[in-house]
Amino acid sequence: MTDHLLGVYNRAPITVARGQGVWLTDTQGRSWLDCVSGIATNALGHAHPALVAALTEQAGALWHVSNIFRIPGQEQLADKLAAASFADTVFFTNSGSESVECALKMARKYHAVNGEDARIDVIGFAGSFHGRTYGAINAAGNPAYVEGFGPRLPGYIQLTLDDEAGLARHVARPTTAAVIVEPVQGEGGARALSGEWLQHLRALCTHHGVLLIHDEVQCGMGRTGKLFAHQWFEDAAPDIMALAKALGCGFPVGACLATKEASRGMAPGAHGSTFGGNPLAMAVGNAAFDVIASEATLAHARAMAQAFFTGLDALATRHPDVIHEVRGKGLLIGLKMACDNRAFMALARDHGLLVAGGGDNCVRLLPPLTITADEVTEAVSRLEATCLAARQTLLAPAA
Repeated sequence: MTDHLLGVYNRAPITVARGQGVWLTDTQGRSWLDCVSGIATNALGHAHPALVAALTEQAGALWHVSNIFRIPGQEQLADKLAAASFADTVFFTNSGSESVECALKMARKYHAVNGEDARIDVIGFAGSFHGRTYGAINAAGNPAYVEGFGPRLPGYIQLTLDDEAGLARHVARPTTAAVIVEPVQGEGGARALSGEWLQHLRALCTHHGVLLIHDEVQCGMGRTGKLFAHQWFEDAAPDIMALAKALGCGFPVGACLATKEASRGMAPGAHGSTFGGNPLAMAVGNAAFDVIASEATLAHARAMAQAFFTGLDALATRHPDVIHEVRGKGLLIGLKMACDNRAFMALARDHGLLVAGGGDNCVRLLPPLTITADEVTEAVSRLEATCLAARQTLLAPAA
């Protein structure tokens, strides 16, 4: 192990060698059932043949050109995303954090070109996560991510999701530019917002001329069983939406989608990216979209989510001393733990199951949309074994 990597990760003791579908194998030949999926990224599992073929073909033709030239793959994927969503326009990035940064700039620019320069405030919510860049961490406001990096940026306001009066008051202020929210919080503990809440926020923003930004970096691209999480509800669509993760199924691809009106300030020179939307990324993105957006894939994801929730609800009933609550939406699933979530993750790893952490002492399951019914059963079985082990180790009284 080298000492030359910046020590910002608490890495699990696994050296991954290869992946196939829902399975990861290390350099020693041991396999794990992977319900992390690159943190909701490998939506079609590891080494999906359609993605391998698309990347291989493009790699032999053209890797990278500047965005000063037309890139046909961008036009194709932008057309697909617009046709499947509220959006009229798309900007391609490399990551979710970059997509959020584009959204934040776009919102402020919109008001500036409308002659309302004072509208700079962006309202975010406790428990949110929007990425690690400077604007993104200020939009989320998590103290663990902003402390020690100098003064907080001006124009960012954090509220709690249940502060209805505070939300109404702040949205109505003449300095408010936008509200940013995850329809299903990921890092914050797999908390799914209700349709009523999202519709109320949409109506509130519309009434006051405030732009609504949805961060669907984790909950979008089929994760909830709809292509986009807000599509479960009528009259909940945003003005701007950030995507990434599953958009490239492991290849670095992100996108910022917007209505024509919301994007009106983004003229040539207002924004850009060296690598965003390059030919390799677009080849994979187009192939991934075609598979994920198919009704067969989305229907399968919904069925597997139902199987998971049925199994996990029964598991929580059998082990209430280990699992307090099963939450989330679709295949973005959270288990609120009675024991330490990080310790439980390590025990699950010992039982051949990889799960992710989350806020509010949650463990998240983020399997590929392609997971099979047998693999769901196996995942629940391995969680059962982990619960039994947790009783022996994490919950056992001190001798």
